[in-house]
This record gives sequence, structure tokens and C-alpha cells, in this order.
Amino acid sequence: MEKVILAFSSGLDTSVCIKLLQEKYNMEVITACVDVGQPEKEVKRSSQVAHKIGVSKHYTIDAKDEFATDYIFKAIKANATYEGYPLSTALARPLIAMKIVELAKKEDAIAISHGCTGKGNDQFRFESTIRSRSSCQIIAPVRDLNLTRSAEIEYAKSHSIPLPIFELYSIDENIWGRSIEGDILEDPMVEMPEEAFNWTRSSSNAPDEAQILEIRFEEGIPVALDGKKLDPVDIIKECNRIGGLHGIGRIDIIEDRIIGLKSRENYETPGAVLIITAHKALEQIVLTREELKFAENTSQTYSELIYNGLWHEPLREDLDCLIDNMQKRVSGIVRIRLHKGNLRILGRKSPFSLYQEQAVSFEDKETDQREIVGMVKNYGIQAACYQNVCKKD
Repeated sequence: MEKVILAFSSGLDTSVCIKLLQEKYNMEVITACVDVGQPEKEVKRSSQVAHKIGVSKHYTIDAKDEFATDYIFKAIKANATYEGYPLSTALARPLIAMKIVELAKKEDAIAISHGCTGKGNDQFRFESTIRSRSSCQIIAPVRDLNLTRSAEIEYAKSHSIPLPIFELYSIDENIWGRSIEGDILEDPMVEMPEEAFNWTRSSSNAPDEAQILEIRFEEGIPVALDGKKLDPVDIIKECNRIGGLHGIGRIDIIEDRIIGLKSRENYETPGAVLIITAHKALEQIVLTREELKFAENTSQTYSELIYNGLWHEPLREDLDCLIDNMQKRVSGIVRIRLHKGNLRILGRKSPFSLYQEQAVSFEDKETDQREIVGMVKNYGIQAACYQNVCKKD
């Protein structure tokens, strides 16, 4: 029997895929769970469920550190947000796909499989990355066999496949964010129930006392909180804890999927909102006006490449070179106040600051204010010419 590597999460879709690959495709199934910070119990359950269903091998691949340093930190430097929210699920997909490709080579597998449906984004993200790194056949049983959710459940019951403990919502989680969708949330007029949140408190339940936090950045990367240096994974987790405690990072949007469908999505990204907000505040004091304007355009392009599953696109690597050069000066400290769902910048400082307090002061005596008269006189001259032309009509 030929080998297939299945990206496995122990959810309904991927659990059903094991038996489908064995029965309908006559393949030896090897499963792999790539750990990018999902709950530990889910990682353990993946191994247990895979062996119970009957795979020949199961791998657990710890990729949290790599995810933090090679993906999340790049996203921070680019201020990567898509349609208003920090990218988390999309950011992890290329790394997961590449780890699966590496395993396929190791196991000499001829195929790679995933549990994506035909309506979502992940099929694009997984398959574009896989095809850029491997010549393996790609099999997506749920999509390719056109299975509905109810058909999957019936198939699972008839084949004694352990069903996951069904929650009302479809949830994806890694160390950078948590997404919640489906069920009653598909109605855009239904309020997100409080019990669906896990990382963040409501503003009413957040502490009454505000917290002042200082984040130190080195070349665009967060390295310390309140003067204490932390490694990449720990600083992200601590920002998630602090932000979530104060009700930061709840996002409810109507999102445009790759295939054009609009979907209602809810996210918990307390650490991401906290860090990116601070990062932008530091950029304001060290980058020039032209750099900031260009950075906005770069951020949008970078974010769309991630969302659309094009991490392997050479433009993303080109942008990394540009961004890394700009970020060489984005070093310093940002002070933030967190209180009941609100986040406010209190101060920022940097050895590369372009801010000149004396020059902007109303008490400045060194600058002769009269020297600006000529510039002001000719400012907006084309608009003035246009208005004069219009008057003649």
C-alpha cells in the first residue's frame, strides 16, 4: 500500500479522512499534528484518536518556537492585519503545510491529505504551499467526495470513529489567536455569546484597576515586558494573558473569503492587538512620513499575501527585505494603559526618535516664524487655480 500523510487535528473532518483514505483510496495512513500552540489536550487527543482509528504511525511536531520567530515576528514587523484583525490561522497554515511536506519526504509518501471543505480558505493555503515544495498527490476526501457535515457524522458512527466533543462553534487556535465561527454565529445579527470566549474577559468583568505595561522592542520585535526579557513564545503568551485579562482583543467582523463569500468571523487576539498597537506607536516616532505612508501600503499587501495562502510568493520575501531594513530603527519602549477593554498609548521613546521637542514647542525662539510665509503663500496653488477656473463657468 502506498503511504499518505494526513494533517490531523482529531476533529470530525480529519478523523473521517483516516477511514476514507484507507477504504476508498486503499492507502496506508500516517497522521501528523503540527503543534503551533493549540491547547495541549487537543495535541494529546490527536495522538490518541489517530491510534484508536488505526493509523500506521502518528507524529506530533512541535513548531511553536519556529512559528513565533519565523512567522509571528515577521507579521508584527509588517503590522499584518486583514480587514481589521491580526492574522493568526492564516499565518500558521504555511508552516503546518511545510512540516507535512518534510514528513512526506521522510516517509517516502506519494500523497498528502487534508480535511478541508470546498468553501473555506485553508484548502488554498495548504495546497498552494504543498505544491510549491512537493510533487506529492494531494487528496482532500471531504471536498473531493462532496460530503456534508451530516454525512460525515453518519459515516463516523457506522465506522466506530470517535467523534469529538461537539461544541456549538468551529474553533481554531494557536499562540497568536483564536477564531470562533459557525452555528448561531452565521447570523450576523446574533450577538456573540459570552461563553464562546475563552482568552478574554468582558469589559464588565475586567479588573477595576487599570494596568500600565511597558513593551520594549528591538528592531521591530518585542523582547521585554516591564523590563523583563522573555523568549518569543513566552512574551506572546504573557501579552495574551495580560490583554485578555483586561478585555482586549475581541473582534467581530464580516470577512471576505478567498473564494468571494462573506463570512461572519469572531476572533480573540489580545496579545496581537496589544503588540501591534504598541509597535505602530513606536514606528510613529522613528519612521519618516514617507516611510509610514509606504508602510501602510506594504502592510496591506503583506497581509493579503498571508490571508490568500501565498506565503511562498517571492513578493513576500522581497517585502521582508524592505521591512527588515525599515525596522532596524524601530527599537525602544512603549508604555500602554489597559483598562476594561480599552488600550491607550501613554508614551514612547527610542534612541532613533525623530521627535524634536524644542522644535515643535510654542516657546521655540530659535526658529524665525516669518520664514514660513513664502511656503504658506504657495501652498495648495493647484487647488486654488482649479477653483478660479470653475468660477469662470
